[in-house]
Amino acid sequence: MGLNLTRKIIAAHLADGEMAAGCEIAVKIDQTLTQDATGTMAFLQFEAMGIERVRTELSVSYVDHNTLQAGFENADDHRFLQTAAARYGVYFSRPGNGICHQVHLERFGVPGKTLLGSDSHTPTAGGLGMLAIGAGGLDVAVAMGGGPFYLTMPQVVRVELRGRLKDWVTAKDIILEVLRRLTVKGGVGKVLEYTGEGMQSLSVPERATITNMGAELGATSSIFPSDRRTREFLAAQGRAGSWRELLPDEGAEYDQELTVELAELEPLAARPHSPDAVVKVSEAGHIPLDQVAIGSCTNSSYSDLMQVATILRGRKIHPRTSLVISPGSRQVLEMLARNGALADLISAGARLLEAACGPCIGMGQAPPSGGVSLRTFNRNFPGRSGTEDAGVYLASPEVAAASALLGRLADPRTLGSCRRVELPDKFLLDDSLIIAPPADGQSEEIVRGPNIKPLPRSAELPDTLSARVLLKTGDNITTDHIMPAGAKILPLRSNIPALSNYVFSGLDAGFAERAREAGNGVVVGGHNYGQGSSREHAALAPLYLGVKAVLAKSFARIHRANLINFGILPLVFTSEEDYEQLSCDDLLEFAPLRSQLQSGPEITVVNRRTGRSIVLCHQLTARQLAIILDGGLLNHTKKVAL
Repeated sequence: MGLNLTRKIIAAHLADGEMAAGCEIAVKIDQTLTQDATGTMAFLQFEAMGIERVRTELSVSYVDHNTLQAGFENADDHRFLQTAAARYGVYFSRPGNGICHQVHLERFGVPGKTLLGSDSHTPTAGGLGMLAIGAGGLDVAVAMGGGPFYLTMPQVVRVELRGRLKDWVTAKDIILEVLRRLTVKGGVGKVLEYTGEGMQSLSVPERATITNMGAELGATSSIFPSDRRTREFLAAQGRAGSWRELLPDEGAEYDQELTVELAELEPLAARPHSPDAVVKVSEAGHIPLDQVAIGSCTNSSYSDLMQVATILRGRKIHPRTSLVISPGSRQVLEMLARNGALADLISAGARLLEAACGPCIGMGQAPPSGGVSLRTFNRNFPGRSGTEDAGVYLASPEVAAASALLGRLADPRTLGSCRRVELPDKFLLDDSLIIAPPADGQSEEIVRGPNIKPLPRSAELPDTLSARVLLKTGDNITTDHIMPAGAKILPLRSNIPALSNYVFSGLDAGFAERAREAGNGVVVGGHNYGQGSSREHAALAPLYLGVKAVLAKSFARIHRANLINFGILPLVFTSEEDYEQLSCDDLLEFAPLRSQLQSGPEITVVNRRTGRSIVLCHQLTARQLAIILDGGLLNHTKKVAL
């Protein structure tokens, strides 16, 4: 049997387990990345393990999320991260150097290597031929310490790209089409592997746009082969030595196949409030726009912004619409400045932001009340923009530029002929904002500010548990619902006691207080509970408030792993009737809990309000069960080490 690319990389890195779909496997990790919104906690966790130096081939700490320094908190976190990186042997990408995924693609990514990142959009590096996976900070900390990453062996979906894109149709439209077909749940437990002659016309940044938004499918990862286009990109980045050809075998087998006829696509947009609510721009209607935002790790590359500058050159944006642009990296920004494209953007009326995540995570540039914003980002969940009642559309930079000119959602094909921007033969190379660690970091002092609080700890799972239902939700609850982002809340990511006040605040303002009063609690959810970002704070902060278990119809991969890592029991309903009969404030009796967990997958819980029994399933592997019983991965790791 010919091997597909995904299985080739996994086979070369397999540390434990069998490569059979549904089996738990352990994979050796070559590289890790962290960013500042998740990195502080990851380094605190690494420190708690007592390991003196990272044991990966390469680990990088990026500052790209919390760059708005309205108070001391973010700057203190940056100082902590820089000193911790020096202490433990990690490269440090300073504020202003760019978004982690864009910079990693440019300066560090290597075809055929594994990358684990504490950010759900880590699969961006799959555009370079890496097996790149997003995870919680604790999983990344373990990998930094040399431990393998555990995951369920994914199914591999072949996405065959046929033909060639028409003018004004882009890589963003390809992934929006895949989202339209598969939905935000369609990639769970899968890796999407792109093949076909259609990919030959796609550059690495375009491929990275597609693999980036594979996260919105719930996919474990997405990947392209490493071919001549990969070699061209790495050579232009001065890293030709990192290239190697990496292709699936002839006749490789896949678990599922999907075909996209590129010539049949046209400009697309995702409507509020989900990345899979995809429509043709030509059929969406003339929707007035208050704001257009171009950037994020999805669409902030040199070619993206050069295309925008080409469209805007000699034109002015509509007087009713604000246009904000955030370059993906310092490299991109400086190249735009040197070739005059930056002047074209400014002359058109664009507002320039620093090379960072910015508006994508609600860090500034919130739309007006009830406003409509068109963004080249990857997510449009309610409130993520910073304005609860805003409507956010997602589209390509070409659609965004055309819409900024007309003040409404616009099809760029109405602009006439399309001039496609090609990548340069050589990028501007300046790594002065990337600080290499010293050869020996033993003497480096780690500096902590007052906002950096100790890690919350959980005790071993008790054999008897009585817990109230604190909240009941529907399907597709995101980590933004559980633990909101934004300029007000993100600076508290290293302060769990303060951060916990905002758990579920967008859905239920009284949740935190009610959880504290209850002491022990559970949350009830529908399908795809915890979709979205990798933020482990969506498990840590509920843990701090006393949440002991989450009962759901199904879980998103990363969030379920985070719950297990922090000792919160994820349980799945076995019937719709059991989900329907639960209500807020019901008192659930889990007894005997430990022995039930150890005896099989089914757990019987009694609802004291109704007297009815509910049958749940834990779906834990033996390793995950041991972690839950010990009260979380840190407790378990120490216990095993002893």
